Amino acid sequence: MIKAIVTDIEGTTSSISFVHDVLFPYAKLRMADFVQNADKLADSERREVDLQLDEVAQVAELPRDDIEGLIQQLINWIEEDKKVTPLKALQGLIWRQGYQQGDFVGHVYKDAADYLKQWHDKGIDLYVYSSGSVNAQKLIFGYTDFGDLTPIFKGYFDTQIGGKREVSSYQAIISEIGLPGDEVLFLSDIKEELEAATQAAMKTCWLIRENDSKVAIKAASKNYLVARDFSEIVL
Repeated sequence: MIKAIVTDIEGTTSSISFVHDVLFPYAKLRMADFVQNADKLADSERREVDLQLDEVAQVAELPRDDIEGLIQQLINWIEEDKKVTPLKALQGLIWRQGYQQGDFVGHVYKDAADYLKQWHDKGIDLYVYSSGSVNAQKLIFGYTDFGDLTPIFKGYFDTQIGGKREVSSYQAIISEIGLPGDEVLFLSDIKEELEAATQAAMKTCWLIRENDSKVAIKAASKNYLVARDFSEIVL
């Protein structure tokens, strides 16, 4: 019996194009100005930016005082779609400004919003696991066409717990949730993530929003549950 559901975001609850065509370009365009003017932010945000820049310098092996070099590294990571934790944290801070200013709203598929609400109402615990920072996850679900969806989620996981294709990440998530793996369902559109979750003893479902029969057959052959949208997910 499924007692908890952990869902991916990009390609699962939300459009890939929203992330790549709206969020990424927005952060890329504003990254330099955001970092260079961090001293104008509130104290807590300024400290967060400083902390993340420390991490960028360490990961990229750059001098901490080379602000232009750090900015260029961040932009390079955006262009390469790197899942680097300090980049995701800084993107989340920039996106928060965008959401608050009404520059865009978080994209969530209607079927995802409807069924997540239904599952929550039935007492199933809901969690998010995405390569985007926890703050970014809360924003995409907090500013949607269906209102603020964050109250229906019990928790959020990002790359702080580990990479999304690593078995140990899903083992850690299971431990945090406190349920046996076979009572936790993981939803994703990425085969390697599903494989890692399966090896961690989670139940899985492969979301195939594009009607690609070849992909569906391949997924089925790997013994995954397959669904074209949330209405086809069998608990």
